[in-house]
Amino acid sequence: MASLPYLQLLRQESAAFSACLEHDLSLPVPHCGDWTLRDLAEHLGQGNRWAAAAVTDKRGDYEAPPAPRVDAEVQGWFNASADELLAVLDTDPAIEAWTFYPPHTVGFWQRRRAQEMLIHRWDAQNALGEALPFSPEFAADGIAEVFDTMAPRQVKLGRAEPPRHALRLRTTDTGQSWTYGPGEPVAEISGTAGRLLLMLWGRLPADDASISWSGDRAAGAAALAGPLTP
Repeated sequence: MASLPYLQLLRQESAAFSACLEHDLSLPVPHCGDWTLRDLAEHLGQGNRWAAAAVTDKRGDYEAPPAPRVDAEVQGWFNASADELLAVLDTDPAIEAWTFYPPHTVGFWQRRRAQEMLIHRWDAQNALGEALPFSPEFAADGIAEVFDTMAPRQVKLGRAEPPRHALRLRTTDTGQSWTYGPGEPVAEISGTAGRLLLMLWGRLPADDASISWSGDRAAGAAALAGPLTP
């Protein structure tokens, strides 16, 4: 797990998402099914309180209350959930916590909630037509999380088959690479960390012009089919 200032990043991304809630909450959010901006705010706010309970109560079955019915109250409700989570996570990352995948520590949630907020901040801004780019280092850590946590969990839960061939991903801006699958890579894709992260989370097609392919593209695409993320 990379050593990044997750709480600072979570605070920044939460504030950026909150600013989106000053707009029409009935706005549809592409890439999030039939959700509106209001639905996305509720998802994140409930997720914040669920993750807080995972730390404070060491449980994963907490059911957070829904967002207020009055749209004008949703932003304040979300902000309160973000403040609550940040306060709970402001502790030693090595402390034990309930998590849905190893490591079972507070550090898991510091990283997971920061990455969750990053993707959904982009979703909200994209719905408004003003999506800002990711920090390359933060996006690269998100790529790593897909391969060390999210994709293995999908396989463990029976939602995805293990890849038959290996695919290598290489970032053109941070100079990092990851290999997913067994053996030597049969294909490689490259692009900026931000574009690759969006692709892994289904926000960008793998054949987007900003992503370059080499090798056996069909086998590489099969490795990406997953699904890699929930």
